[in-house]
Amino acid sequence: LGEGRGFEIAQSRLGPGRIHHCMRAVGLAARCYELMIERSMSRETFGKRLCEHGGCQEMIADSRADLECARLLTLSCAAAIDNVGPTKARDQIALIKYAVPEFAFRVIDRAVQVHGGAGVCQDFPLARALAGMRTLRIADGPDAVHKRTVARMEVKKALKASQSRL
Repeated sequence: LGEGRGFEIAQSRLGPGRIHHCMRAVGLAARCYELMIERSMSRETFGKRLCEHGGCQEMIADSRADLECARLLTLSCAAAIDNVGPTKARDQIALIKYAVPEFAFRVIDRAVQVHGGAGVCQDFPLARALAGMRTLRIADGPDAVHKRTVARMEVKKALKASQSRL
């Protein structure tokens, strides 16, 4: 690419790495979701299985939606990188940097909640998964920075679109 463009080269290589992080996050959240479902069907409180209680049903539904959002955002970003390259897919990459780990974290957190005290002990992988997902959100840069990047790109696109209509 030429002298003085090292940052650009480094950034172009980071996009695919973000996809990898997000694929791992989706897989981890999916496993925790499975554990949550299993626990909700096997554990009883007040004479009913957890999955029959409204609060648990809400957690299952919200987790399913978050999991699907994370999966589809990751697939969409991967397709954009394949079709237009990492430079032009920068907005999608910035979006998944914070959105997918956040969706995954919420799923894992709900799985911990459904497991109760067992969710934070070493008998299940949930506490480790929760700590790992929170660490990813820190290691990949502050969410606020990624959100700012997404917002700036969206405003720039909107301004460009409004100017082309004039």
